[in-house]
Amino acid sequence: MGKEKYQKNVEALFKKSPVVSFSSVARIIKNKEYSKQLIRNLLLKEKIKRLAKGYYTIYDDPSLSVFCFKPSYLGLQNALSFHNLWEQETIPVIITTRKVRPGIRKVVGMNVLIRRIEKKYFFGFEYYQEGDFYFPYSDIEKTFIDMLYFKEKLSEEAMKNIFKKINLKKLNAYLKIYPKSIQKQVLASLKTIK
Repeated sequence: MGKEKYQKNVEALFKKSPVVSFSSVARIIKNKEYSKQLIRNLLLKEKIKRLAKGYYTIYDDPSLSVFCFKPSYLGLQNALSFHNLWEQETIPVIITTRKVRPGIRKVVGMNVLIRRIEKKYFFGFEYYQEGDFYFPYSDIEKTFIDMLYFKEKLSEEAMKNIFKKINLKKLNAYLKIYPKSIQKQVLASLKTIK
C-alpha cells in the first residue's frame, strides 16, 4: 500500500472514531516507525490533536480524554454541571481506577482534572449524549457520594438540587459498598437539607 493510501485510511479512521489510539494507526500501517512519523506530521499540520499519551482526536473537546483513561467516568463538579445541579461552569473531571498521575493536565489547550478511585468504588455511571458523543457520567447518587468521598465542598443550592432529584433507594444501595464513616457522612449531610 502506498503512503498516500495509508494516510487516507488513517484520516478515515479519525473521521469514524472520536478517539484514535496509536496502536490502531500502527495496525493499519503495519510499520511502527512510519506510524510515528505519520502521527507527528498530522500533529504538526494540526489535522489531529493529542488527548493523552498514545491517543489522538480531530475534535476540540477535552472531555474525550475520558476514553484515554479507561476504566473511567466524568464526575464530581463536572457531573453536577451536566445534571444541572449547580450553575457553575467546570472543567472535565475524570475519575479513573488507572495508576496515572492525578491532577490538572492540559488537553487540546484546556484544563482537565484527573482523580483516582479504588476499583471497588468504580460504579454508578451511565452513558449520556452530550453534543455528538456519548460520555460516561456518574449518576446523581454517585456524584453526591463522590463529592463527599473526595472531600469537595457542595454549595447549599447544589445540596437542595441534589435532594430534589436523588433516588434514596439507589443511594442506600451504593452506600453499602462504602465504609461506615462515609455512610454516616453522606446520610448526615442529607439530613442538613430537610
